[in-house]
Amino acid sequence: MTKFVHTADIHLDSPLLGLVRYEGAPVEYLRSTTRRALSNLVELCLTEKVDFLLISGDLYDGNWRDYNTGLFLSAQFARLREANIPVFIIRGNHDAQSIITHNLHFPDNVTELSTEGPETHFLNELGVAIHGQGFGTRAVTDNISLAYPAPIPGLLNIGLLHTSAEGRAGHEPYAPCRVDQLTEKGYDYWALGHVHKREVLAENPWVVFPGNTQGRHINEEGRKGCTVVTADPGKINTVAERELDVLRWQRITLDACDAATTNDLLDQAWQATQMAQDANPNKFLALRFVITGATAIDRRLRTDHDYWVNNLRAVATDVSGGNVWVERVLVQTRPRVRLKEITEHHHPIAFLLDFIEQIPDNKQYVLQLLEELDDLQEVLAKLPNQPNLQEPEVYQALLADAAGFLTTRLYEAGGDTTDEV
Repeated sequence: MTKFVHTADIHLDSPLLGLVRYEGAPVEYLRSTTRRALSNLVELCLTEKVDFLLISGDLYDGNWRDYNTGLFLSAQFARLREANIPVFIIRGNHDAQSIITHNLHFPDNVTELSTEGPETHFLNELGVAIHGQGFGTRAVTDNISLAYPAPIPGLLNIGLLHTSAEGRAGHEPYAPCRVDQLTEKGYDYWALGHVHKREVLAENPWVVFPGNTQGRHINEEGRKGCTVVTADPGKINTVAERELDVLRWQRITLDACDAATTNDLLDQAWQATQMAQDANPNKFLALRFVITGATAIDRRLRTDHDYWVNNLRAVATDVSGGNVWVERVLVQTRPRVRLKEITEHHHPIAFLLDFIEQIPDNKQYVLQLLEELDDLQEVLAKLPNQPNLQEPEVYQALLADAAGFLTTRLYEAGGDTTDEV
């Protein structure tokens, strides 16, 4: 029986987005998460006693800042060489031949497949043929899988490919291909890379995105890892996910509707943080708190943002003993108003609220809004730890801010705003 590991999108030494230093945050530990995930990958290969390791592109995040990135990687590959585990690599869009200008000698157990055309490497003692081609330039827009060689009869045929497949949100359409084009090739397993969320596109034969090894921002939520495969010649037996990440990203929604005091909301945050920790044992967590609902404390939430951010950080530190980092706090609440009254009497605020609530579902309005925010985003991009206004969750928070501010200012002159009926 043959056993191998399929991984991709390691993005070694890629920075975490939104990393903010504050008292109690494990910042120095978090800076090394992609390296720790790679170490976990090597340890898994050694523990599972695999026959080889496949890396389907984006081993690096871009050109190295210095040689320390390559030296760390070389040391990890040397650990595999000592165990007689070969490594096969293709380049992706982030580590294409034209992008990586540094060169460093790797141990002789590492084979990088050509970027000029498909090639095949044989592991004769295992009855395995590995086919693949790396990216010579960042933007490969041709379907390079069409030129991959025919499968070798009697062997386990594996294809390495960095691709967007039929297209995935948030990923550039590089080396596009249809799933049926892959399944009809005759290979037993397609080891894909580029898409950062684990996804099995087909099972006969297997076509797999393993996802990246370590989430790097809030839009890469959930567990991250690799795939362990067992096979016989011409036949895949098992395909299993394995976790590698050391830091896990998660959104937590806090419903402020029933919060009468600040402590009510902080108690809810404490319980939610504890549940997140229980669900992800032995993991550092990066949490984004999103506060929603019509609430009596809307004004307090909006006018004293620093209070909430720092108290939620304190709650997270208290619950976790320093193993939770609060990435951001978004306030999407609105004040409690007499919604029935303003709706039934066609109050102008009702039309205002209805208009604002419909904006996220109206592509034309969203595009106009993003265009209006472009200049502001250019300024924010020059400052550290600022939100990305192009991120849907962020501009929706801005809309919620606008709705809350306008409702409060326009309605409070007419009376009590604390009872919703």
